Amino acid sequence: MITKDRNYRKFAFESRSENDKKVVVGMPVIFDRETVLWEHDGIEYKEKVAATAFDGAKMDDVVLNIDHMGKPAAKTKNGTLRLEVRADGLYMEADLGQNATGRELYEDIQNGFYDKMSFSFAVSEESYDRDTHTRTILKFKQLYDVSAVTFPAYEQTNISARSWAEARYEIEAAEVAAAEVAKRDAEVSKVEVLKLKNEILGGL
Repeated sequence: MITKDRNYRKFAFESRSENDKKVVVGMPVIFDRETVLWEHDGIEYKEKVAATAFDGAKMDDVVLNIDHMGKPAAKTKNGTLRLEVRADGLYMEADLGQNATGRELYEDIQNGFYDKMSFSFAVSEESYDRDTHTRTILKFKQLYDVSAVTFPAYEQTNISARSWAEARYEIEAAEVAAAEVAKRDAEVSKVEVLKLKNEILGGL
């Protein structure tokens, strides 16, 4: 189920047969690599994940779903979904041969119906570089699921990214407008001071 308090990002994955197991593998997160989430007025709003982002994150009950909903095809709690944080990012491996949902998903992947995935998460700490318009996720609060999705550019990914980027754009636009007003006020005050000074000197 898609919820507003979660963020969604897409990534590619691949499948392989391994000792008669139906296995899919992927790398949901690559550390310190900038990704353009949204572009507005020629400004690219980007995001990257710090290498320490998963430190302390809740990842003990993550599921592999289809379109972020329905019966899980794999799950960390029973060992059919495995996640590993490495130096360059987060890796996942799922055994899809343990239930009907997983076996059907594996067949769909093999037949090319799914070739992209998305993962949903919550953030507990982040920073923002206004000069480069880059959001850095410093800490994940929780990883909810990894999911095979119907469309490569999953709609919710764009919605969540656009929501964040639009908020940043509005903040920056307001700051620029406030700075311009302050500058005009300062110039007006300077003119008024000079005018008053001239009036005083003229009266002497």
